[in-house]
Amino acid sequence: MTATPSSANQFHTNHIQNLVRSFKELTGRDLIDPSLSPEEAARWLFEEAPFMVASHDGGGDPVLTYGNRTALELFEMTWDEFTSTPSRFTAEPPNRDERAELLRQVTENGFIDNYSGIRISKTGRRFRIQRATVWNVTDTNGNPAGQAATFSNWEWL
Repeated sequence: MTATPSSANQFHTNHIQNLVRSFKELTGRDLIDPSLSPEEAARWLFEEAPFMVASHDGGGDPVLTYGNRTALELFEMTWDEFTSTPSRFTAEPPNRDERAELLRQVTENGFIDNYSGIRISKTGRRFRIQRATVWNVTDTNGNPAGQAATFSNWEWL
């Protein structure tokens, strides 16, 4: 587990650069303003982004590795809780097979746009996400480093 993003750890700049670069390579779009310095981009993404960004590692039962402030608020978790949670727990048990199929498709295709589905917060609040993009993340050497998701549209159910 890593510390909450802050200036002391440069807001996990290296991880954010992997997310941003992978997103651009796969979708052709910018996740965030490309004119920002790497550290400023990482700070902005964590503290100010009006959309959710989260990632998980590439393990057999992937664990969440990053969530910006919007993600932490939406899933009603602290950083430590979020980054120790298997990502399957962001969906209710009946929706986990659908989620697993989504991640399989992302693995095969690189990314998926316009995903919609139901998710659940730590306290049991359900919400529908709409128009999410989910993509494969690679490290600077091109090795698989997990997957990430972003969306700006959700509604509480």
